[in-house]
Amino acid sequence: MSSRFAGIVRAAILLLPVLPARAGDAAPDWPHWRGPDRNGVSSETGLETDWSGGLPVLWKASVGTGFASFAVSGGRVYTTGNANDTDTVYAFDAATGTAAWTHAYPCPLDPKYYDGGTSATPTVDAGKVYTLSKAGHVFCLDAETGKPVWSRDVSVDPGAKPPTWGFAGSPLVDGPRLILNVGAAGLCLEKTTGKILWKSGNGPAGYSTPLPCTIGGRRTVVLFVQKAVVGVDPESGALLWEHPWKTSYDANIADPIVAGSEVFISSGYGTGCALLKIEGQAVAEVWRNRNMRNHYSSCVAWEGHLYGVDNDTGKKNEIRCLDWKTGEVKWAQEGLGCGTIAIAGGRLLILGEKGELVLAEASPAGWKAIARAPILGGRCWTVPVLCGGRLYARNAKGDVVCVKLK
Repeated sequence: MSSRFAGIVRAAILLLPVLPARAGDAAPDWPHWRGPDRNGVSSETGLETDWSGGLPVLWKASVGTGFASFAVSGGRVYTTGNANDTDTVYAFDAATGTAAWTHAYPCPLDPKYYDGGTSATPTVDAGKVYTLSKAGHVFCLDAETGKPVWSRDVSVDPGAKPPTWGFAGSPLVDGPRLILNVGAAGLCLEKTTGKILWKSGNGPAGYSTPLPCTIGGRRTVVLFVQKAVVGVDPESGALLWEHPWKTSYDANIADPIVAGSEVFISSGYGTGCALLKIEGQAVAEVWRNRNMRNHYSSCVAWEGHLYGVDNDTGKKNEIRCLDWKTGEVKWAQEGLGCGTIAIAGGRLLILGEKGELVLAEASPAGWKAIARAPILGGRCWTVPVLCGGRLYARNAKGDVVCVKLK
């Protein structure tokens, strides 16, 4: 087997979802941004496909302005929102929507050319909830009670400057570490105390969530920072590799996707996308084009293909399917605006910008919608979460809805 062919095979295998070892139809928790495997893929199957009568609404809530998604763990669902220049962290009963607790603190709405409000999704780990505000407030809260365990304002210590639209990457728990897309190339805190373990320069950060992975046999955290994509050592913060990636308005937002030694990145405002090959400290572009311009919504990789929202600024938005190996567009579909995409049971689960939920085939053969139903109104830029047959979704003003999909 040639080394090139072997590399392709390894990449294809790594693009397949990792199914949890659970008995029966039990669903794993979704404790942090992008789910158990940090790739936007749910292993849940058996979803209802007849949506002609609408989807059953289990509960609703109002959480305030923002774009944070949901973390689901231990029978509770966590999210955040802003009202009256106050951020609030919410914990709801996942099945009924009953409020378990809230934690509030002052933070500006900061509606700079958009609605404003909260951005980062809470992370749940070992009975604790970790959050990061746009202004730099970091909280470790008790998951049962909501009481603060510790807090830190990273804009004060270490003095990191928020990017134009505020900090947005969700916290990453990596062993004893809490890693944030804060500073020039990340910030690491001790997760039990908030003590700084390592830091990079205090310049503005990117907007993506730190992604843990193994590249070339070495544990790495990939960060999409202000003007580059970088790999850092999670224990020391040492820069392992770097690839320049400049975007209008420094808007590197969508999460990188890693498969083996390859890294996919994409940015909006006409920038485009690229597949990178990492070999030690060397980074090479396998291909680069403008076939996928992710504004804020991250792509998902599935069976050798990428599915995402291409944003042609000021013109149109399309759901597109790209070949991982070549970057070739396999198909494109208009009509859902700046929506968001996940994979559930091997199918596309899309929330359109105006609140229409769509289930479609995840196939390079072409676009095929299976079911569709409106579940929200207003501006919907937040990716929904499917956990235990229940789908949690929100709009920008903070209307939350939980609908039954099984």
